[in-house]
Amino acid sequence: MSRQMTTSEILADIHAADEILHRFERKYGIHSDVFYELYGQGLLDDGENLEDFAEWGGMYKLRTRREATFRQQSRQMVETLQTLSPQPFVRLLPCEIAVVS
Repeated sequence: MSRQMTTSEILADIHAADEILHRFERKYGIHSDVFYELYGQGLLDDGENLEDFAEWGGMYKLRTRREATFRQQSRQMVETLQTLSPQPFVRLLPCEIAVVS
């Protein structure tokens, strides 16, 4: 049984994946979306860059999944706020918890 990821965990994954994707974009000079289209169609050579391409493709897929999850959680939160609010607007408040040391 898997547990639902927290927003902080999802965002941490997205940011970590973004750093890796940007590194590959700088290294190969193309946007990750364009790379993934080629990768998904099997149009990239499987020579000396195979390990890079596998990592790049995996990070792209991870980020895409985490962004979809974050988007879904955000929509659910907004729907809940709209249901609970007597006002015609959505009131967003910071949700970070301060850590006391």
